[in-house]
Amino acid sequence: MTEVRSIKSGELPSLAALYDELIEVKTNVAKMTTVYNAIKDNDNYIILGAFNDSDLIGSLMGIVCFDIIGDCKPFMVIENVIVSDRARRQGIGKQLMMRIEQIAIERGCWYIILVSGETRKEAHRFYEQLGFKEEKVEGYRKHLK
Repeated sequence: MTEVRSIKSGELPSLAALYDELIEVKTNVAKMTTVYNAIKDNDNYIILGAFNDSDLIGSLMGIVCFDIIGDCKPFMVIENVIVSDRARRQGIGKQLMMRIEQIAIERGCWYIILVSGETRKEAHRFYEQLGFKEEKVEGYRKHLK
């Protein structure tokens, strides 16, 4: 049985190891811990993990952002979505995404936004199956030093 819940500080090394499957740069666990400690009490940051027993097999982060346009309703940005290669196609990603969507609704968010690399076609199909729609927008990223 898979449990989806918030990541705890003692699980950060497992989260860093999971991120190794997502990006080619090793996560600095000491820095991760510092950032985690800075945001752990901020309700606008949600870091969820999917666990089989104590084995972390998936994770994502949701960030509630305040908006100053229209009705000024918040929105959520989803980042760092990962399900381990050993646990894909078992509904883990869907469980994570459904839980973060539930949290977004509870927080009064009017939409959820995420970006995905252009070549990640399987991930795109997954997001579309969950009701995300591709919008004809251009995404830009500028890496800073």
